[in-house]
Amino acid sequence: MNWFEELKNGNFVIGMVHLDALPGTANFQNNMPEIYKKGIEDALALQNGGVNAIMIENFADMPYSETLDLSQSVALSAVSAVIKSKTKIPIGIDAAFNDYKSALSIAKAIDADFVRIPVFVDTVDSFIGIIKPVCDKALKYRKMLNAENIKIFADIQVKYTSRITEQSIEGSANMAISCGADAVIVTGSHTGGETPLESIKRVRNAIKSPVIIGSGFNNQNAKEQFKYAHGAIVGTSLKTENKIDLEKVNELMKIIKK
Repeated sequence: MNWFEELKNGNFVIGMVHLDALPGTANFQNNMPEIYKKGIEDALALQNGGVNAIMIENFADMPYSETLDLSQSVALSAVSAVIKSKTKIPIGIDAAFNDYKSALSIAKAIDADFVRIPVFVDTVDSFIGIIKPVCDKALKYRKMLNAENIKIFADIQVKYTSRITEQSIEGSANMAISCGADAVIVTGSHTGGETPLESIKRVRNAIKSPVIIGSGFNNQNAKEQFKYAHGAIVGTSLKTENKIDLEKVNELMKIIKK
């Protein structure tokens, strides 16, 4: 059984590798060796703790732009390639805030398995202004790269944004799947904020494709949320002092497997 079929079967955990600020961003500390080291250590802790996949993100590059500049993209690619070489589980790329070209290009270059695209079908207002959906461009770009094996995980009504037009969450979910997403991600209002159970239920009832929890997944809500979602992306609740804590990963996976 391949990894995507495992996702469809449920209880699929995607652990986040949150990279420190990359070159070209306001908070970069001229510390590339430390960025590599922490990224590898976090990825191995997640793998050793038993998660099903990992996703690498330029997490500390706030304030984000819609797309990455060249220095960010090259650094994200370089670190992701090293992490890929050190791990054996599926890998995804999230080029925040909404850089589908960097995400897909990096995924193709390092033989990753999926990408996250936060604004796929919903036009949203955000801290960087209006962001328009990229579903058409992303699918064409994936085709151009001959990368149709790379799955697209699309957020719907993504965190840190508000919608320009009224649309039910079911409508957004159906639109995402109709426009080529392989799975949809449902989030709370912010990183670490619990995804409303009612939103998860509504999306699960609306589509047949995998539904993934995108924020606030933890030991306390894991069993209940996995009654309705196929998978979950988790990072914040697994950290101690900004590093992935293997004991916390073990604890979460033990709860899920009970």
